Amino acid sequence: MSSTHLPQIKIPATYMRGGTSKGVFFSLDDLPLEAQEPGEARDAILLRVIGSPDPYGKHTDGMGGATSSTSKTVILSQSNKADHDVDYLFGQVAIDKPFIDWSGNCGNLTAAVGTFAISNGLVDAERIPKDGIATVRIWQANIGKTIIAQVPMTDGEVQETGDFELDGVTFPAAEVEVQFLNPADGEGAMFPTGNVVDELEVPAIGDFPAATYKATMINAGIPTIFLNAADIGYTGTELQEAINNDDAALARFEHIRAHGAVKMGLIQNISEAVARQHTPKVAFVAPPADYVTSSGKHIAKADIDVSVRALSMGKLHHAMMGTAAVAIGTAAAIPNTLVNLAAGGKNRQAVTFGHPSGTLKVGAEAEMLDGNWQVKKAIMSRSARVLMEGWVRVPQR
Repeated sequence: MSSTHLPQIKIPATYMRGGTSKGVFFSLDDLPLEAQEPGEARDAILLRVIGSPDPYGKHTDGMGGATSSTSKTVILSQSNKADHDVDYLFGQVAIDKPFIDWSGNCGNLTAAVGTFAISNGLVDAERIPKDGIATVRIWQANIGKTIIAQVPMTDGEVQETGDFELDGVTFPAAEVEVQFLNPADGEGAMFPTGNVVDELEVPAIGDFPAATYKATMINAGIPTIFLNAADIGYTGTELQEAINNDDAALARFEHIRAHGAVKMGLIQNISEAVARQHTPKVAFVAPPADYVTSSGKHIAKADIDVSVRALSMGKLHHAMMGTAAVAIGTAAAIPNTLVNLAAGGKNRQAVTFGHPSGTLKVGAEAEMLDGNWQVKKAIMSRSARVLMEGWVRVPQR
């Protein structure tokens, strides 16, 4: 065979849904040797698996789904850390650029980590009950945090089917409770600026004049910039097409995100934001209101505490990122954040928020310690399911 026509290689892989996301899962030891370490070789292989970069924005020649929710990769390995079972590394793959962002976690796919880890022998057998709940202790390697997944077991196998319904997912499945322990930044800087609300100055862009926005910038689950919907001309009940079909609006959100990233200390210059697309997220909040979801379901304002819309990888998310849900729950639990105020300003340990696909409840308990707000854990329920398993093929490099 000519060196210009190299064969494809086969890599063991599992295609999984976790929460409202899906991605390609790998055991670290199954990757080619050159991809078992971080770097260009790993990124090149995973980009080709997903089908990026794709100027057509379709991922026709790969496993990706051409959205931020479906262009994801996961690498798992047995953990060497005490009191942990599995190490979880997440890569958010850009669609039209040759780029993988390793700067943050995917909370939705976290629900699938326990399932994969048990089914692929990454959890010690004595820790797995034949029936009941298996507690999988996950080390989230991107952000250095512990996550606990409660995985249902039936007759020695992971139970994936059930009657738990998750808005944004078409079919019911088994419930997986996910606990994010100490989800704030490791240095304790839940609010990087020291304030629960800041004045974020954003220069003019396109037809949008320079403006100063009230913003809650929080690092819990994932760095997130919260704005008031009304301040940027929205109601908080928008669906994807209202924003994703508006190029000027998307450019404005990216402009806000870049300036917020600088203020949060995540980057030094706004030009660096293009290489950090996964974090921070930008979201906007509003008091509860009646609306109709993308599937036609009617949500009454009495059903929710607050309305939230969030962008991921430059587009309005079809539901809600799991890590952003942690940020929402955490911010709602802390007095006078924009999320807390939009939710009525009450002291709360849980919040139900409305998103484009429906509603989600997330719990969080906040406390002031040595002058800093801290959250011990945030809890939500998701579900997960294996969609396909076997091998992915990519052309040999």
